[in-house]
Amino acid sequence: MRPLACWVCPLVALVACTPSAPESIPQRDAQPAMAAASGVARADGDKGLTDYRVIPLRRMSGDVEILYGDPDVAGQPFVMRIRELPGTVVPPHSHPIDEHITVVQGTWYFGLGERFDAGALHELKAGTYAFAPKGSWMFGYAPDEAIVQVHGVGPFQIHWHDGVKTLNDSDARSTFRLKRGDRVTSPRGVGLIVEGYASGKLIQYEIEESNGSRFMAHEHELRVQ
Repeated sequence: MRPLACWVCPLVALVACTPSAPESIPQRDAQPAMAAASGVARADGDKGLTDYRVIPLRRMSGDVEILYGDPDVAGQPFVMRIRELPGTVVPPHSHPIDEHITVVQGTWYFGLGERFDAGALHELKAGTYAFAPKGSWMFGYAPDEAIVQVHGVGPFQIHWHDGVKTLNDSDARSTFRLKRGDRVTSPRGVGLIVEGYASGKLIQYEIEESNGSRFMAHEHELRVQ
């Protein structure tokens, strides 16, 4: 799932001026953050934890690149890069571990809170480091493509404040007006729907253009051709 990739992440000194986050948010429905991400690849050649490595920043074809360790393993340090597609809105979510974030390409917008609030977003340009303590409710937005590097100590699970649904769910038609394969127009361009994601009132689709490029769009922005 792209939001479990596009929707997986990310803050800056914003946390310093925000009240401390609760240490224990219920994680009954927490799931591995990479569970449904598409295009997860190891960029380290499967090196061991003590093996030397240098991994340059390069164009990503998939959603996630693992640079070090395994984010699913409890107690194991990990480093990964996440590609955020243009138009991605990440709904409110939390992680049971501290999250260290560095924007390495593009610009990422990030906020704290249990409800998505565009007015509370802070701009994180390339080179910005951010820290989100475990249990923080957070949300984000990428107006254009961005790459965010995340590191911490696993397990890197994710808890969606309002749950999450995709077009793969058996009851998807009760949530989504559109379906995979629909040809749609949007303010960003024309393309085919390849996936859909819903959390609370937020419904977005991943759209693939004829040249293979992809972007995200809200359901209300789309018209079927």
